Amino acid sequence: MSQTPDLSTLMPERDGEGYLIEPADWNEEVAQALAEEANIQLNDDHWDVIRFMRDYFEEHQVIADARFVIKHLAERMGKEAHKKLFDLFPYGYVKQACMIAGMRRPRAWSTG
Repeated sequence: MSQTPDLSTLMPERDGEGYLIEPADWNEEVAQALAEEANIQLNDDHWDVIRFMRDYFEEHQVIADARFVIKHLAERMGKEAHKKLFDLFPYGYVKQACMIAGMRRPRAWSTG
């Protein structure tokens, strides 16, 4: 029987709200731990959003605005993309998706 690793030893430094201080410290195990804290069971659609966000950040060095993620999802899901994003992350794009993807908290956005 395998033991679950102590997530606190895997977790990079975070700010007072739980966002990573340094996005480069993120990995998929960190994402899994953050999702568990948020009571989210990651599935393929979650990972699609998270990987898109990480790729966007790597390319542009800024966090993808939710509209870019919705546009990405719309390529697969059509008009349901906006609803799907908020079904995946019910407490909001900034509060859950950005946090789980290892982004710093976007200061200019609402916490929606």
